[in-house]
Amino acid sequence: MARIRSLPPELVNQIAAGEVIERPASVVKELVENSLDAGARRVEIDVEQGGARLIRVRDDGGGIEADDLALAIASHATSKIASFDDLERVGTLGFRGEALPSIASVSRFSLTSRARGADAAWRIEVDGGRARAAVPAQHPPGTAIEVRDLFYNLPARRKFLRAERTEFGHIEELVKSIALARTATEFRLGHNGKVVRILKAVESEADRARRVADVLGEEFLGQSLAVEHAGAGLRLYGWVGLPTASRAQADQQYFHVNGRLVRDRLVAHAVRQAYADVLFHGRHPAFVLFLELDPALVDVNVHPAKHEVRFREGRLVHDFLYRSLDDALSGARAGGTAQEAFAPAARAVANFASTTWPAQRQAGLGLGVREPLADYAALLGSAPQAQPLPPARIDGEAPDVPPLGFALAQLHGIYVLAENAHGLVLVDMHAAHERITYEKLKQAQDGDGIRSQLLLVPMSLALSEREAAVVEEQAQRFAELGFELVRSGPQSVSVRRIPVVLDGADVGQLVRDVIADLAVHGQTRRVEESTNELLATMACHGSVRANRRLSLPEMNALLREMEATERSGQCNHGRPTWVQLAIPELDRLFLRGR
Repeated sequence: MARIRSLPPELVNQIAAGEVIERPASVVKELVENSLDAGARRVEIDVEQGGARLIRVRDDGGGIEADDLALAIASHATSKIASFDDLERVGTLGFRGEALPSIASVSRFSLTSRARGADAAWRIEVDGGRARAAVPAQHPPGTAIEVRDLFYNLPARRKFLRAERTEFGHIEELVKSIALARTATEFRLGHNGKVVRILKAVESEADRARRVADVLGEEFLGQSLAVEHAGAGLRLYGWVGLPTASRAQADQQYFHVNGRLVRDRLVAHAVRQAYADVLFHGRHPAFVLFLELDPALVDVNVHPAKHEVRFREGRLVHDFLYRSLDDALSGARAGGTAQEAFAPAARAVANFASTTWPAQRQAGLGLGVREPLADYAALLGSAPQAQPLPPARIDGEAPDVPPLGFALAQLHGIYVLAENAHGLVLVDMHAAHERITYEKLKQAQDGDGIRSQLLLVPMSLALSEREAAVVEEQAQRFAELGFELVRSGPQSVSVRRIPVVLDGADVGQLVRDVIADLAVHGQTRRVEESTNELLATMACHGSVRANRRLSLPEMNALLREMEATERSGQCNHGRPTWVQLAIPELDRLFLRGR
């Protein structure tokens, strides 16, 4: 073999670039994060040809001293950490000091900067890793970095760049995600000489929602619940989308840890569990969430591009996230104001009603329409006898009208029509009753605890040594879940007791899934999920079926139970149980006032 030798700096930086710089968006991420670490209140990003030809990032931050320009493009030179203790408590977005030299090694690079209080700016250029001496330049306080012809000296890497539109789409998505976390900074994004997006700075916490609406649209806020929870040294805040506002793709999921956008399996698992009981199969929730904790409790130095983090108390963080989100979603009862704004049917009607129609005037019918209901009942013959309406007066000022109002009638034995202070309410009676029954079954199960039964013939499972060790270590947790597992060999386990409610289920696969969860996350909800699946089936079969006629008292009882039941805005499968059609929407539908 060849002798061991040190690699030249240019090659070292290009290797580092392979880890840090995946595409133009990676360059934008590193440069914008440096701007934010420098205290910038305004960041301008201009790109050409999706970033392949040019990436320019300008800021009004603290700038770089003239004597430090050469160090700024040197490997592992940084102003952000100076000791191991600093590395243990990283409070900045960047800290390794490898971004600029890596970028400069694969592009035609220039850096112009003027430190605050300095009389002049200085500029340094790097071409393929070879730096020139710094020269005086003109520039206001702050820094401007230009990256031209990315990967020009690495043709193999350049050919992997996607279409211009695709690469710019990644850049725009990145800027949006950073802007969600850094609301006090103004961001301007341009492409090929045209301004694409301007996000004005907002100062107060109360205005943070304005930035979210600017990035994701007003509809996101109208379909979301605000979250604010703190405990055990952790704080979670932001917005979670309602289950019935789920998406086909996971394209609106933003999770920030101490201001850093991350993709973390532990976080994803906690979010997925929080939505497990309310989300339609195959759909993805939308959320913008911010987690704050002591920097010493999270390791951000586990991924070259800093996309991932490692929590030092992973189980604590997982439980905190799950409980916070589960509490927020369980509080979304039918009749809540947040849900009135997002109901799919209401949106469809609004879209139809907003269509431009020719102006028309409606003349009176010229007929009396006050015939008593008894006359109609006589004409209908076998139709059910009309029930009197509730005596409460329904209008926008009636204080005694419940959120879902009072029942009016039943449509095709499927839908309940009710009138509340806002207008018309439509309820899918089977879906609503299914959720009510399901929640009652869960409460009964929680009250009795998980009862177990002894197997007449113990079941033997073949596992790996690591899995068998988890069974021994987590024996108490398995007992709490209703299992009795005994390690019968180095790679085998004997199952002696199982939860009563899971009799007939695939116990072997369930145990393996539980072991996998405990090994990775330190906890599991597999048993609860399997139990809930059974209870959901029972609730479905035990709920009022379609085409069953209900009396008005029965309909009103259903409405009152919906208002008192957790998660009653959607059935066990994630479908909406009710929608609101406000009077203005009905007026537009019938062209009233036009």
